[in-house]
Amino acid sequence: MGGDGRVIENRATGERIVVRASGRTTAGAVFAFDLFLAPRGHVPARHAHPGQEERFTVVSGRLRLRVGGRLLVAGPGETVVVPPGTGHWFANPGPAVVHARVEVRPALHLEDLFVRAGEIEARGLGPLARLSDLAAMLLAFPDEITVPGVPGAVMRAGLTAMAALGRHRRAGPDGVA
Repeated sequence: MGGDGRVIENRATGERIVVRASGRTTAGAVFAFDLFLAPRGHVPARHAHPGQEERFTVVSGRLRLRVGGRLLVAGPGETVVVPPGTGHWFANPGPAVVHARVEVRPALHLEDLFVRAGEIEARGLGPLARLSDLAAMLLAFPDEITVPGVPGAVMRAGLTAMAALGRHRRAGPDGVA
């Protein structure tokens, strides 16, 4: 796979993503990237990709994953496949950076979601603003990410309210942002 080398960073989670193949360069077939995860770095919450398979192949370090109800630790050369719609979470429990090759099929707009998450972190707006930004992001990418076990209608209603609260808080009492 020819990569474009784009780098997406999220200091809050400890992730650095180096794009190897984007959905734009693969006609939407795959989003492939090198994941570098800092010690004690982790995704913020258990999540699922409704229609995407995610495949992690560890190059170096040890990656802890919870896939469905199973807790796994993958080392160099090992691959863990997360089927579409399966709740999962991952972290780096070790003292060194984990390097994993990740492939997500189909690509959909997951790369854009990662870019948006990095932008939210980079703005450093504080926890309430970040929660409302997170809610808006989840609403914008329903095909790419969801909260496992929460019915779609319930999730959308809660996220819509949370996103609106963030817009209201940023606008201030006079309604001006």
